[in-house]
Amino acid sequence: MPTTAQALDLPAKFSFADFRRATPLDETSLWGVIFDRNAHRISVKRRDTALDNLQRIFAATFRLANDSGFQAMTLRDLCRETGMSMGGLYSYISSKELLSAMIEDVIRYLCEMLAEWFSAIPDPLDRVEAVLRGHLCLSEMLQPWFFFMYLETRTLPPEQRRESMASELGIEKHIADTLAAQGSLSSSESQLLASHALAMVQDWHLKRWKYSAAGVNVDTFADSVVAVVRARVAVRG
Repeated sequence: MPTTAQALDLPAKFSFADFRRATPLDETSLWGVIFDRNAHRISVKRRDTALDNLQRIFAATFRLANDSGFQAMTLRDLCRETGMSMGGLYSYISSKELLSAMIEDVIRYLCEMLAEWFSAIPDPLDRVEAVLRGHLCLSEMLQPWFFFMYLETRTLPPEQRRESMASELGIEKHIADTLAAQGSLSSSESQLLASHALAMVQDWHLKRWKYSAAGVNVDTFADSVVAVVRARVAVRG
């Protein structure tokens, strides 16, 4: 399995199953990434124990946030939900703000990796397709993380809110710049199309119930998003 910074050996059009086989990140390996990126904050140094408890903490956070909202959740609620003591919880997080910062950090990191993973694809429009498909595949694997960040951004402290917004604008800019490099669209047209494309991508992890009820899977949805983008480019081609 490649490291997180390596380009993925995938064509522009790939399936969710293809992505799962190629990506260095999934629902299991993610815990190691979180531990490594926050090792300076976590006092538990035994890796296996830390990974298990991180999984418990974040799974409980998403359950509580869905039930009553992250803003209303307390660390005592989190202790009850995880079965951990307050001292045990403090070994990993010292506040709700730190918890939300860790969630924001991993989403920002994943979005940054999208550009790296598909940087070797030569054609700009193919690169855009791969990034959009990759974004959808990540949000399919890690739906609670993406759902949390979208819904809870407004409740985050100002600095985290700015970082979350900057992360979204960063991937949007990458798509816009890549579309502009293709040559058919102006800079402003590329920016607007990138914004539209990401709005469609976000609809997938925000309204999974709607597409599930319609029998639409992530590959079908990705094909539709890509078709919209390619059709818009073709109009000006």
